[in-house]
This record gives sequence, structure tokens and C-alpha cells, in this order.
Amino acid sequence: MQKTLLTDYVPIDISSSVIIESLNEKDGRILIKGTLQRANAVNQNKRKYPKPILEREAQKYMEMVTERRAMGELDHPDSSIVNLNNVSHLVVEMGWKGDDLVGVIEVLPTPAGKILEALLRSKVKVGISSRGLGTVQENADCAEVQDDFELLAFDMVSNPSTQGAFMNAVNESVDKYGKSCVNKYCRIQEIVTDILIGMGE
Repeated sequence: MQKTLLTDYVPIDISSSVIIESLNEKDGRILIKGTLQRANAVNQNKRKYPKPILEREAQKYMEMVTERRAMGELDHPDSSIVNLNNVSHLVVEMGWKGDDLVGVIEVLPTPAGKILEALLRSKVKVGISSRGLGTVQENADCAEVQDDFELLAFDMVSNPSTQGAFMNAVNESVDKYGKSCVNKYCRIQEIVTDILIGMGE
């Protein structure tokens, strides 16, 4: 079975007071704390990550965290490679709290990072989305991620008005129509992001 790009959204709530406190106490850096991914639970995309698989991938990803290479993008790319032109943040800490993989994200002073900072300052609700490659086993209540899963990155994405509706639609498009259906959406996202980055220069 061919691996496909798996993305899963976790909402995060950041208050303006947290941002101000972070700027004052962290040498002008904005640091965001939150849940990056959750194991052994059916998420809003009807997908479940067994903890042993997620633990293995988190352990491998920690090397990137310690070397300050655990970069993420603003919005969902349609690629397994992190595009440096669209990097907005860096995962700087990561660990387990029960079945929750939690972490600290540093917003970077890149063009995309400046957009993310502006969104956070304006109290726009964003979410953390894991990106990985793998296959799933369809069960009665969910699609279980299989042992070939490879964690690639954690991206910052917009929160759909109906929680989970946006991501479900994209993932169903992948399953039913193949990757090309998602490519069209992602190309639009890339164009919009490029315009926004150009406005910020």
C-alpha cells in the first residue's frame, strides 16, 4: 500500500496576555505551549495513532528539536518536505503528558512567522497540525495509523468554523479522488500565502 500524506489538526487557544508575557520574559520571542498530537484516541479526522508508533516517531523527531531543525510551516503544504520559504516556527521543546505529546513552539521572525505573530496578536484562533507519511487500516470506528508512519513536521493552520469539517473534507478528497484533488487546494493556499508574504516585505 502506498504511503499518503497524513495531517491532523489540534486546536490551540492563545490569549493576548500570554503573548505579551512571552515577549517580556523571553527576550522578545513568542513561545506557544500546547498539545502537538494525541495517542490512543480517535481524533476529529476519525484517525487513531497507537502510542508505540507515536512514541517511536517522537523520539526520532527529538533529534531535530535539540538541533533546532524542527521547523514547521504556516498553513498546510502538499509536500513531505519543509519549504524554508514558508517556515513560521520551530518546535523547541517536546515531551509526553499521559497520552498527549506536548511541546513548546517558538514563532520565528521570518515573513511567515510575522504573519503568524500578527494573527496571534489579533486573537485569531489557530491550530497545530501534524504532518506525516504513512498508511492507515480502516476499522469500524476509525482509521488506525500503521507502523510505517513517519512524522515529518508540525504546521500552524487555521481553525475551521465547524471543527474538523475542513480537514475531513480534504482527507476524504485524498482517499476518494487521489492526491491531485488536494493539489488544487494547496496551490491556492500557496498563492495566497505568497501574496501575504509579499505584502509583509
